[in-house]
Amino acid sequence: MTDSKYYKRTIVKETISSTHLQEDRNLRIFLPPGYNEVLSYPVMYCQDGEDFFNFGRVATHMTRLILDEDYEPVIIVGVDVDKSVRTSEYSPDGTRFEPYTRFFAEELIPYIEQKYAARQERSERVLAGDSLGGTVSLHIALNYPELFDKVLSLSGAFYESTLARLTQETDLSRLDMYMVIGLQEESVVTDHGTLDFLSFNRRAHEILVERGAKPLYSEQEGKHVWGFWQGVLPEALQYFYNR
Repeated sequence: MTDSKYYKRTIVKETISSTHLQEDRNLRIFLPPGYNEVLSYPVMYCQDGEDFFNFGRVATHMTRLILDEDYEPVIIVGVDVDKSVRTSEYSPDGTRFEPYTRFFAEELIPYIEQKYAARQERSERVLAGDSLGGTVSLHIALNYPELFDKVLSLSGAFYESTLARLTQETDLSRLDMYMVIGLQEESVVTDHGTLDFLSFNRRAHEILVERGAKPLYSEQEGKHVWGFWQGVLPEALQYFYNR
């Protein structure tokens, strides 16, 4: 992807004030080529917004798919996070987890859908995240079933609390997920110690299937780093936007 046409894109930086978080939160919003306010577009919401755009190159990938492979244009919203409180916001056991998930569902979604030409149907929204970003994305989809039924998980940190939450569900047939995990993620160093992400994802996949979900689950050569996730992002985008 060296052609300069992939880098001629519109990324708007905004700040949203959150009552739930009691602070402002920075956003970066990719508007697809040919964006027109009289039309409407599906939206992908990314945790770790800065990383998704800078390390994942999600805007570049999406631009290429739109220009070269005639994909439907998509708005991508990246929600930045302060890394010092990331675990507190993204982990189900974190003190900022509930305020963050409420901000996402109750403040961010209405803000985007009022200001941009975003489709407002549940089927037109995708939640995306890496590691704990995948965790919080899944929990938001579980807690707000009226808003979300699609989740893109890059090496989700599906610890015991998340597995227990999934087990509480009786019917997850509405849930549509793309899950990828690296085969070299058996000993990932985290705030919670060195953990086996591969086993966590295998168990999460089993529970999801037991409860009626049909995730696209993939184990590939890769470590718990953006170098791996950047490479699989095009496949994930294709899963949601080329069907």
